Amino acid sequence: MSDVAKHAPHEIRQRSLLETLEIDTRLLGMIGAFVVICLGFQGWTGFRLQPEFTANPFAWLSDGAFLSARNIFNLTIQTVSVAIMATGMVFVIVTRHIDLSVGALLALCSAVMGLMQVWLVPTVMGLGFGHPMVAPMAMVAGLATGTLVGAFNGWLIGYQRIPAFIVTLGGLLIWRNVGWYMTSGQTLGPLDKNFLLFGGSEGTLGATASWIVAAIAAALAIWAQFQGRKAKLAHDFRVKPIWAEVMMSAIYAGAIFGFVAILNSYEVPAGRLRRIFAARGETMPEGYSEVFGLPISVLILILLAIAMTMIARRTRFGRYIFATGGNPDAAELSGINTRLLTVKVFALMGFLCALSAIVAQARLQNHTNDIGTLDELRVIAAAVIGGTALSGGIGTIYGAILGALIMQSLQSGMAMVGVDSPFQNIVVGLVLVIAVWIDIQYRKRTGALK
Repeated sequence: MSDVAKHAPHEIRQRSLLETLEIDTRLLGMIGAFVVICLGFQGWTGFRLQPEFTANPFAWLSDGAFLSARNIFNLTIQTVSVAIMATGMVFVIVTRHIDLSVGALLALCSAVMGLMQVWLVPTVMGLGFGHPMVAPMAMVAGLATGTLVGAFNGWLIGYQRIPAFIVTLGGLLIWRNVGWYMTSGQTLGPLDKNFLLFGGSEGTLGATASWIVAAIAAALAIWAQFQGRKAKLAHDFRVKPIWAEVMMSAIYAGAIFGFVAILNSYEVPAGRLRRIFAARGETMPEGYSEVFGLPISVLILILLAIAMTMIARRTRFGRYIFATGGNPDAAELSGINTRLLTVKVFALMGFLCALSAIVAQARLQNHTNDIGTLDELRVIAAAVIGGTALSGGIGTIYGAILGALIMQSLQSGMAMVGVDSPFQNIVVGLVLVIAVWIDIQYRKRTGALK
């Protein structure tokens, strides 16, 4: 019997529950902060509805509006755009760069897609409004624009050795105004109806399809959990007790089904249903109801999160990113083409800006000149709050998405209780600074930062 096998039982008995479950304490702290934010705004909104004293201490929580199905639905679709870009910003910051141009690039891609939908494809190309190819061609044009601009940024940074701060600061000033000149400063709309499906409320899966997606997601999460255990056993690594594996699987499945259950409890307003039936020349049956279910934009974010996590953990590209961020000189000496890697990282960031533009434009249902304003700050804040180290080499995709959710929860909650916009920005700025301070203290305690 090996030494590991001899001492493993004793070590497991001495470990705490969190250590046995192998839960990231920093992630747990972020989840705890998110729960506190939700409960705080839930109680606050409940107090505004019922400010008088009540003998029931939980009355304010039960009467609050923040955790209603409607607000959770809106919160998720509002988070998607920033969260998509935050996943790419993780790779940028991990490689010790920064991208200040993501909001401006989103606006440029939105302008391109808006022009494609209201002028180029229907009129210049002669396909007409409502043609099924309008939305796909607009999306391809937007994604290509974002990727090319991102690659150009990466070439300037990687091969011309211009600091990323300067290149992307220039992009912050350039790309939005290029979009402004392309559209002559006009708001573009109405957009193609198929394009609007990617915005949120106009494109959802409904109850049945949402449950099917939840079942598939839960099954994949449990499968991945036990595949990881199998791989560890194959290499004689220590694994969690089987009860811990089952508990984590139950937590994953419970979170997935709980989230979908909340979305499936949000019913489509009766007035909107009547308009839908009237457009088809029908009369809505008495007592008929439908639910929104999982938005297509949220499904896109989930699939993107899985893909980006796989890239970070399972591919050579991902390993090169973290190796370069950990020690750029050592990475270059080991044979990694760090210049080309920089181009690839910024091209990916540009692609994600365009994907975010699709979601944001479809949610707003038009192109406006101020779309994506200050998104660069929100995206960087989401990545940093999610645990991405500005010194490079450390970051997670799920952390950035959770950071974006925390940011949006703060802003949405403050808007619901009537906090002025300037004070909202003050709070978000304070949260960002405190999050960085906490991250520094955490890394000092764990020995990751001297």
